[in-house]
Amino acid sequence: MARTKSSTPSDASPVASPVYAAVVTRRSHSKVTNRAPDTGELESLVAAAGRVADHASLHPWRLIALRGDARSRLGAALAKAAKLKGSDAASLAAKPLRAPLLVAVVFRPEKSQKVADWEQEAVASGVAHMLSLLLHDAGWGVIWRTGPYTRAKKVAKMHGLQKGEKLLGWLYVGGIPARSGSSHAKTVRADKYLSTLD
Repeated sequence: MARTKSSTPSDASPVASPVYAAVVTRRSHSKVTNRAPDTGELESLVAAAGRVADHASLHPWRLIALRGDARSRLGAALAKAAKLKGSDAASLAAKPLRAPLLVAVVFRPEKSQKVADWEQEAVASGVAHMLSLLLHDAGWGVIWRTGPYTRAKKVAKMHGLQKGEKLLGWLYVGGIPARSGSSHAKTVRADKYLSTLD
């Protein structure tokens, strides 16, 4: 009896995959419009992002959506953490207003004898990257921002972080402008970063 040929990694073209297309077209958008995904859409994307590889299914992460005045409170916390005043403080405080939606990425390590904290933090980072890709694929502009005051106590307090939790940064999310500047528009040279261990 003849066997039906099945699609395997060796005979399937990755270029035809919608996942591949989403990955190679992903780019960071430093400027976005005032449009943003609503709570329902964001929850759907977060649910999908949560399927990232997670040893022992510890879910060592959580996300916080910042909209409206919450962004201003974050800006004030950043300025206080930097101990700035006047125009310098105002400039730093205005940065969270660059996007209508910020998604704070929080690493919350779980007690585990077999999964080290560094591995759990990698999971939290993976969720952020996965969500960034899903938002991009849904038509939203995204950039992951951090900075020297990401781990400042005043910033942690503003987010209501619990003991042991650490902030990994924020996804700035909004609509994509008609003329959009972006970074990382080209794929890397694989032979420069991939080697084979003989």
